[in-house]
Amino acid sequence: MRPEDPIEKHFARLRPEQKKALAKLGIATIRDLLYHFPSRYERSGPSTQIATVGPGAEATLYGTIRKPETRKAWKSKRPLSEAWLEDESGRIKLMWFNQPYIAKTLADGMVVKVAGAVTGTAEKPYIANPAVEKSAGQIHASLFHEGAADPEREVGLYPIYPESQGISSLWFLHAVKKALESLKADALEDPLPEDIRARYKLPALKAALLYIHAPRAPKDAEAAKKRFAFEEVFALQLALARRRRELAATRALPVAVDAAARERLASFVSSFPFPATAAQTRAIEAIVLDFAKPSPMLRLLEGDVGSGKTAVAAATAYLVATSAPRGRTGALQVAYLCPTEILAKQHFSTFVANFRDHPIPIGLVTGSECRVFPSRVPYEESAALSKATFRKRVADGLIPIVIGTHAIIEKSLVFKDLAYAIIDEQHRFGVSHRRGLVGRAPTTPHLLSMTATPIPRTLALTIYGDLDLTLLDELPAGRKPIVTKIVEKGARPEAYARVRAELAAGHQAYVICPRIDEPDPAKALALQAKSVTAEAARLEKEVFPDATIGILHGKMTPAAKEAAMRLFAAGETQILVATSVVEVGVNVPNATVILIEGAERFGLAQLHQLRGRVIRSTHQAYCFVLPQTSGPATRERLSAFVKAKNGFELAEYDLALRGAGELAGGKQWGVSDIAMEALRNLKLVEAARTEAKRLIEADPELARYPALALRASAALASLHLE
Repeated sequence: MRPEDPIEKHFARLRPEQKKALAKLGIATIRDLLYHFPSRYERSGPSTQIATVGPGAEATLYGTIRKPETRKAWKSKRPLSEAWLEDESGRIKLMWFNQPYIAKTLADGMVVKVAGAVTGTAEKPYIANPAVEKSAGQIHASLFHEGAADPEREVGLYPIYPESQGISSLWFLHAVKKALESLKADALEDPLPEDIRARYKLPALKAALLYIHAPRAPKDAEAAKKRFAFEEVFALQLALARRRRELAATRALPVAVDAAARERLASFVSSFPFPATAAQTRAIEAIVLDFAKPSPMLRLLEGDVGSGKTAVAAATAYLVATSAPRGRTGALQVAYLCPTEILAKQHFSTFVANFRDHPIPIGLVTGSECRVFPSRVPYEESAALSKATFRKRVADGLIPIVIGTHAIIEKSLVFKDLAYAIIDEQHRFGVSHRRGLVGRAPTTPHLLSMTATPIPRTLALTIYGDLDLTLLDELPAGRKPIVTKIVEKGARPEAYARVRAELAAGHQAYVICPRIDEPDPAKALALQAKSVTAEAARLEKEVFPDATIGILHGKMTPAAKEAAMRLFAAGETQILVATSVVEVGVNVPNATVILIEGAERFGLAQLHQLRGRVIRSTHQAYCFVLPQTSGPATRERLSAFVKAKNGFELAEYDLALRGAGELAGGKQWGVSDIAMEALRNLKLVEAARTEAKRLIEADPELARYPALALRASAALASLHLE
């Protein structure tokens, strides 16, 4: 057995559902199997006793199976399996409906672990359709620690693996044991150099695999987790450092940053309707200095909601668009990629307003239309163009600034002199989108990625390791801190009173709902979240009968969405009931209050983005969160949301409290749970980053470390950014 062997070569009896489950978990080879780490560990100390559980409880019980049998239900005649589970305290019935085969897999006297919901009555409780495993603790001990005695191991410690329908944690327990026993002695080459392992006191690969799959004590598992977390972050940093080195060897089109150019830039910035903040000035200067270098810029601009990232983008785009390409006619070009049509059209309108006194052609391209500013049609700011005409003008260099959705990276749209690419809401695009913008020209454009999503520093250093980081940590002058309140049940009248007061003052409001439509009646009990359609009707009839109410959600056609936003932006709609489609970038300064229904259903980053929709003016803004459940976890999360002064504080708080998954989503990035947890440790991330830079400088191709080169490539491929 070798690590690169397909898993089916050594597990020939895999059933179709098991093959499907393994594919879903990303396990194709023996190496993948060994790197499928436990999600947690359980101790085989005293378990919950059967006599202590009752209806309504979620129970995990250890006991002995008695009298397994198959029979038919008395009334429905449905086939079912039955058995009793007993321990020293008593016994409880187990029942599996429409699964008569289960009884055949059980034997009287079998020691098992059972997990499921207790139902029935207090006198006759039973567990319906429980999950059953042969006692995992006993199996683990017999598999890995036969006859072993460890004074530090006070209780049993055994792994619970991430599962998928068709394959169980118990299967992984057996499979990993077989793999570890069958691997040839020299098959596993450690990708981490020995000197790095020694420097950070990390176990070697073989020892770490045993520690993580078969820990004798908690410290074993922790040592292994530290090693594999470092390995993954280090491999990612190597891949990103290598990619940055390759890009640094390319050349960008020269952008004029001389005294005359800087004077034009200062004049443009001074024409904004608000004075630039110190943070905006620093960000613009950092980008200008990057423009002066021969190699392309790679920069991430992270700014809290309302901090003015679009103004920074507009100012630097103006500098590029007024810089003639050396030895050519026309101007350098800018591409501005947005994640949604609503946001693209909004940025187009913002640019038109900013460039009105600086008439530079600006184009808009989406899936539904192409437009150009300024228009030759009297009384119209922009004019519609056919796609063919639009593409020709861009190819001829006649439209220096192009704003658009994914349509901007279609092969049919070719730029003449693309010098600067801006990606808004970076986390919504992958590396492939970046390459779609920066990889289609003889020279490489400067790249500015922007995000308003709060990202902890450790995550930014890991996921965006190839980008320089600039923070916009200052709001424009005159902005008042937003008033955020949790609305407990029974306190809705207070929130509605504030909405009425804001409407009376001529302002507008958002109401955010988790769902678009009401669920099927059969599912109504399971899905009690409020819907846009039903809530809009209720508010119009019962709460705000004198207000004009509109709706906005993702299932609407682009034309309907645009119409809804146009009416709201014009003030003709006073209350907009919407899903989180308004989360990113929607800018209506007159909206001063937002109600978020079912707030516990949104992530903290989403809540912060939604709150940002009403921090768009100097008016006092209000955010009311209305949870439908009020457990301890919900209260803790929402209290953190209320207390956080800005997104950066919220991100770091959430990282400390729950790990990086809540704000950035391990599944979204393709980073393992172990590595995501490691992101709490800034020193580990910075150490991995430092070691990666040092190693790439000494050995760019990692020729001395072939196993590490493979690991770096695999780490980069695992990112969902690709």
